[in-house]
Amino acid sequence: MERTFAVVLTPQPEGGYFVECPSLQGCYSQGDSVDEALANITEAIELTLEDMAARGETVPDSGSPILTNVRVAG
Repeated sequence: MERTFAVVLTPQPEGGYFVECPSLQGCYSQGDSVDEALANITEAIELTLEDMAARGETVPDSGSPILTNVRVAG
């Protein structure tokens, strides 16, 4: 079964990207480029899903992500 998960890529000051899958707690990775980060998080998600299946856990729905900006003073 094919599923789609939202991921968030955050550029890092030292270079590269941190990437996480918010719907799978603790599922994150990194990469030197966007493509590498996406390949790495794909593998991390697959491993997380395998682990969840082995433990009989239900995979949460990804839901529709909301990405917006928040303005703060300062």
